[in-house]
Amino acid sequence: MSPQPILSQIPAVETLLQEAHHEGWTQDVARPLLVESVRAAVEQTRQRLLESPAEAVDATSLRRTILDAAKQLVQTSHKPYYRKVVNATGIILHTALGRAVLPERAIRQIASELSGYSLLQTDLQTGERSRRDGRVEELLKRLTGAEAATVVNNNAAATSIVLNTVARGREVIVSRGQLVEIGGSFRLPEVMAASGATLVEVGTTNKTHSRDYENAVTPNTAAILRVHPSNYKITGFTSETSLADLVRIGHQHGLTVIDDLGAGPLLDFSRFGFQREPTLRESVAAGADLITASADKLIGASQGGLVLGRSDLLEAVRKNPLARILRVGKLTLAALEATLALFVDESQALAEVPTLRMLRRDLGDISEQAERIAAAVQRQTPDASVDVVDGFSQMGSGSLPTQNLATRLVTLASNTFGPDELAFRMRCHEPPVFARIHKGRVLLDPRTLLDGDEPVVIAAAAAAFADHPR
Repeated sequence: MSPQPILSQIPAVETLLQEAHHEGWTQDVARPLLVESVRAAVEQTRQRLLESPAEAVDATSLRRTILDAAKQLVQTSHKPYYRKVVNATGIILHTALGRAVLPERAIRQIASELSGYSLLQTDLQTGERSRRDGRVEELLKRLTGAEAATVVNNNAAATSIVLNTVARGREVIVSRGQLVEIGGSFRLPEVMAASGATLVEVGTTNKTHSRDYENAVTPNTAAILRVHPSNYKITGFTSETSLADLVRIGHQHGLTVIDDLGAGPLLDFSRFGFQREPTLRESVAAGADLITASADKLIGASQGGLVLGRSDLLEAVRKNPLARILRVGKLTLAALEATLALFVDESQALAEVPTLRMLRRDLGDISEQAERIAAAVQRQTPDASVDVVDGFSQMGSGSLPTQNLATRLVTLASNTFGPDELAFRMRCHEPPVFARIHKGRVLLDPRTLLDGDEPVVIAAAAAAFADHPR
């Protein structure tokens, strides 16, 4: 049967617009958005009918389908894209979900101090223009012992501007085992090439010795770069030259020693049962000339790239034309200031930085919450398959690699549709709930739930099992 007779039953756009007005849901909708949504709904319906020409339809149901689709498109357009979601994946630093959750202190500071005009780069005493990163520098110097510090928009930017400042047109020595690829397929050799520096690989994938660095120094060498493998581990028959030895070699030859710490913790995480990660203060103490790290990740602030080190080199970084291109705005600075201030009193940071709270959350507490969620979902959906099992959480975003955190997981499964559909339905909830899928089951990890998330997860799971196909 030709689809043309069916397609001819689709009302004109103007007719549909008038019906939408009569239904009363277009009152606050701009006409261009309404017209665009109705046309998109018409096109969706047209394509569906062309794909299924034998589908039985009538004019009334056709109009209803188009109007409902248009209304849904309008409602979606009115919602902020960057909005609250519930992270039930157990991945603490989930890149797709905004990575670090900001401390409440940072949120309050942004709301109270940045709602109107705000102090950014003016000296209150003189009224003259000042540096916008002054307060952040003050905190970083106090927390790390560095002579100077600044912040750009992420750690890749921090690495790039440092290399461009001290090694543009010259050579930088790096161990072959440290040629990392970071998120989004950005590779260190490509970052270095973009900075204008020339990469000199030394050693092998699993072993690099002090002599490898010493033998690679030429009159065109500008720096030695150490890259901490924060997003992977090489184990077994391995060895790397210590930072102290790199500093010795570099300074003997008049080279700048750059330490890219990646996640860059301010605290020693081995106290919490994790493998040792070098801290920013330790890198400063070891004598690295320039240090770069992420401001979120293991610090738990907003996205940013920290640059610490010698004051003369930091001054050169600030004078680099890239500094203006890569500088951060007032929202990032305020969030970073509020978060760093918590680390002045370590007990405050452990209590108030969400990343650190989730990392250290008690397994017994997680288990109790998992049991509550499972019981509530089972009560509301008796036919669902619900269980609580042992599992693991992850830090995520290339932090604390291979170091899984013991947790308890709620597993969900349906007898009528698969895990992908179940996870999709949970994401359709408002606010959306994100879970992970493993071996045919949807997994909910309470570790990454915030205050108030538990009833949302229960409601989303119960609604997902209801009979409402995609």
